[in-house]
Amino acid sequence: MPEIDGAPPGRDGRSPRPGDAATAPQLYGALDLGTNNCRLLIARPTRDGFRVVDSFSRIVRLGEGISRSGRLTDDAMDRAYDALSICAERVAKKNLPSERIAAVATQACRAAENGPEFIERVRVGTGLRLRIITPDEEARLSVEGCRNLLDSSAQAVLVVDVGGGSTELSWLVRADQGFETVGWMSAPVGVVTLAERHPETPDDPLIWYEAMVAHMAAAIQSAPVNGTVKALFDEGRAHLVGTSGAITSLAGIHLKLPRYQRDRVDGLWMTRTDCEAAASLLLDLGPAGRARNPCIGPDRADLVMAGAAILEAVQRAWPCERVRVADRGLREGLLLERMRSGRRRRRRSRGRR
Repeated sequence: MPEIDGAPPGRDGRSPRPGDAATAPQLYGALDLGTNNCRLLIARPTRDGFRVVDSFSRIVRLGEGISRSGRLTDDAMDRAYDALSICAERVAKKNLPSERIAAVATQACRAAENGPEFIERVRVGTGLRLRIITPDEEARLSVEGCRNLLDSSAQAVLVVDVGGGSTELSWLVRADQGFETVGWMSAPVGVVTLAERHPETPDDPLIWYEAMVAHMAAAIQSAPVNGTVKALFDEGRAHLVGTSGAITSLAGIHLKLPRYQRDRVDGLWMTRTDCEAAASLLLDLGPAGRARNPCIGPDRADLVMAGAAILEAVQRAWPCERVRVADRGLREGLLLERMRSGRRRRRRSRGRR
């Protein structure tokens, strides 16, 4: 899937005019090294958020095989290192100082015995200082990145961030100042780990798919929220926000796009029936058909069904008719947080002067 602008709807993506250079806001960067992807976003602040200047995304499968060995493999580390080297070059070209770039690593480096060793290799070789974040920080940042997709008329929202090695779920309820998080959990099931645990077989695709759904269902059965929140879902007063490549791929299938288009997908509302129909179509396509589909491609062909199964398990546990698709998440949350930190530093500096 091609990399796209990570700014929320309404931002035109226009680069500043040459005459604006002296007064243009400073650039900021966010780098997210996940279990499956390495993604970089460089942007400048605007009044309503940010405008993207440069972006990069590559599937690296850093967590490949980790569920069996507990270690990052040499091939996976080499793939991720090559992608991170490109990110470091782009950061250097933009002259981004360290205080204006946030670089994090998630589940693969958290879980792997040699994760810290790889982080040190990256620091020495590229100059990038990756920080391994905790699951709760990952969930919080994903919510921040998706916050302007929350429907203000809803009473509750469940943000589902499907990663390669884990899935973060955050329950929010409406309060006086918008939505506040009332519970979260990190399920140790992602598209890479689930696909590795349940390799596709030609015998009975539906049985294979349902086995993945059951695996995820078992991982999320002890949600850390009370019955009041569950009642809001049962009463139809809540919606889901789904953020991941697997869920955006489902949206592309639903829209029958000839190629992936971020402006058509990000912010799209889908019904539960729409999600189920898209998953059924993908199942019918089989591995070769999914690999040929322009919204999926060979790199995601074996992972998209795992993502659909994760979403299906969540929808069965927390039923609601509406799902909002987010082509944004942790990386955008990182970027917005770093920009807020920069504004606070400038205010303190002006105060001292």
